[in-house]
Amino acid sequence: MSTAPVRRLALLGGGFSTDDDGLLDDWVLGHARTARPKVCFVPTASGDAPGYVEKFLAAYRSRACEPAVLPLFRREFDDEALRTFLLSQDVVYVGGGNTANLLAVWRVHGVDRLLREAYERGTLLCGISAGANCWAEGSHTDSFGPLTHLSDGLGLLPGSVCPHYDGEPGRRSSYRAAVAIGALAAGWALEDGVGVLFTDERPTDAVTRAPGARPYRVEPDGGGGTAERAVPCRPLVAGA
Repeated sequence: MSTAPVRRLALLGGGFSTDDDGLLDDWVLGHARTARPKVCFVPTASGDAPGYVEKFLAAYRSRACEPAVLPLFRREFDDEALRTFLLSQDVVYVGGGNTANLLAVWRVHGVDRLLREAYERGTLLCGISAGANCWAEGSHTDSFGPLTHLSDGLGLLPGSVCPHYDGEPGRRSSYRAAVAIGALAAGWALEDGVGVLFTDERPTDAVTRAPGARPYRVEPDGGGGTAERAVPCRPLVAGA
């Protein structure tokens, strides 16, 4: 009797692009389905910034994995090769940048559909900032300059996501206001330094590399405001 693959998705509040200790990167790899996973970095939200790509490769070449990069602004694969490449990955790591641009470019190239297929086949999807926003139905973003909301994410994770919950002025209050008025559905807010793993859309692991940093569940309180609940998480320790 065959068993359907477990669908896994991780929201990150840090990683190789922001932290020096590598704790969140090791945590991601620890949830991969193989001991030496294929890890694809997707830098679309930054316009495939070369410096961002090099930072990823420098961080992951030294780890027990096979790193690769998917550029879309100078696309290298035809449709068939693109599908083969993405479905062969054990982990897809999406970088930060502009969430709205990311989603638009993915849809033009059909990457949104391929990532959904990979997810259903058991590939671990993850990312930071825009790379966390993209998986949910809606998200809190500065894609258009001022803080606002998007409601056209991939929808692999029900509800909404807000990154940089404690790291950027106005994030917390703006996200809570959007949830309170129904502009965004209830969702998950990430302080910098945390990670949350979802298995079949349910949170199954939450970690922090920064003392006091937490992920939060934010929901309407029924009285015109929001209720904010810290998600219990375990600390990541070097060498553990």
